[in-house]
Amino acid sequence: MSACVWFRTDLRLEDQPALAAARRSGPALALFVVSPAQWASHQDAPIKQDLWRRALIDLQPRLAEIGVVLKILHVQWWQDVASALVTFCQQNGVTEIHCNREQGVNERKRDRACFTALKTHGVELIGHDGQTLLTPGSLKTGSGGVYRVFSPFARACRARLREQPIVRVPVPDAMRAPADWQSDSIEALWPETLPSLAKTWPVDQTSIKQRLSDFLNTRIAAYETARNFPGQDGTSALSPYLAAGLISPAQCLEAAMIRNHGELETGQEGIRSWINELIWREFYWHLLNGFPKLSMHQPLRPETLGVQWRDAPEDFSAWAQARTGIPIVDAAMQQMLATGWMHNRLRMVVAMFFTKNLLLDWRLGEAFFMQHLIDGELAANNGGWQWSASTGADSAPYFRVFNPISQSQKFDPQGDFIKQWLPNLSSLDAKSIHEPTAQQRQALGYPAAIVDLKSSRVRAIDAFKRLSTIDTE
Repeated sequence: MSACVWFRTDLRLEDQPALAAARRSGPALALFVVSPAQWASHQDAPIKQDLWRRALIDLQPRLAEIGVVLKILHVQWWQDVASALVTFCQQNGVTEIHCNREQGVNERKRDRACFTALKTHGVELIGHDGQTLLTPGSLKTGSGGVYRVFSPFARACRARLREQPIVRVPVPDAMRAPADWQSDSIEALWPETLPSLAKTWPVDQTSIKQRLSDFLNTRIAAYETARNFPGQDGTSALSPYLAAGLISPAQCLEAAMIRNHGELETGQEGIRSWINELIWREFYWHLLNGFPKLSMHQPLRPETLGVQWRDAPEDFSAWAQARTGIPIVDAAMQQMLATGWMHNRLRMVVAMFFTKNLLLDWRLGEAFFMQHLIDGELAANNGGWQWSASTGADSAPYFRVFNPISQSQKFDPQGDFIKQWLPNLSSLDAKSIHEPTAQQRQALGYPAAIVDLKSSRVRAIDAFKRLSTIDTE
């Protein structure tokens, strides 16, 4: 009889509580469920699925070193996972499955069905917390509710981390699995369907740890300022690894605090700022746990259901194809289409342009990002889009609308980022590259802007003003 660890978006050995629990009493099986139809329904980007596949290939031999044999289970839809797991356990003598909990509605529904089905066949499904710093739902407001504003959540989070410092789960000791246990061939059972960006996004632990180390040792000192400039290498670029669980938030927090001499709230400004970003990620996962409707295409602020979003497929296509005529927006979209990643400030600029200047439904943009981002996480992606659309928790006031030209001039002053992703504009000077003239556009084959920024801003504000219960503070 054996234990099994069910890998999800936690593809690592270090700080992996489900893995440690499964390996506690001896050799164990590991399982990964390949669900193409379900992933497609969740808009999981092919480039993200490719990262998962490469990560599993890298993980498999390292699991073998600690006595864990990896199996691949193909189940198109999660509604069929429960019966497939029962069969798997019966065939392999599995009496308990350990997994790290996930917060989405479909994920929780899947796990409840699996728990019930396995229980009737004498198999325990045991959940652990390996996705966040703190257990989602464990932080409550003074009245016992869910935090909807970041600042008080962050204070409560830091207080809890001071009281109960994170203790990372160690990697299980080396051990041999029984000779008759055989791992599945990932390459045979899950063939590559997308040419990967392996050089851009390596999945081996050496490269990931080196990326974290390089960031902490060289760039984090300037992070507070540099993170806003897309033309600079000012961010950690660890988001794909956090999203896939190749590194845990606790590993990141511990490394940052060591660099900051053990300080969480004081010390180096850049480190404190980066820790704050880890807490933003935490905030969005706790929101998803507390408000399941966020997984169901619903705004957190119910009054915003009344916003009259435009039905403008041509505008959506221009945005999606990076031909809005707004250079910074098009450059950001080109970056995402080419690499599967977009600079964080530009995500806000692009999303606000979409929801306010184009007045298009945030859910369309949220889905498009998920379809293309290598680091697409339901919680953070939903939180970012609802922030920009003024429909979510701690969101931008509806009357605050980023001007993408001003953002471009401030954070890409020489146009370096624009030139990188829109090389047809590289001949323009630092002034005109942000907003080319009609003559320059015609000469360079760059389209006219699809919307007037001033009048479209007024249109968006009017659309929100028409909501009878909108908070105007």
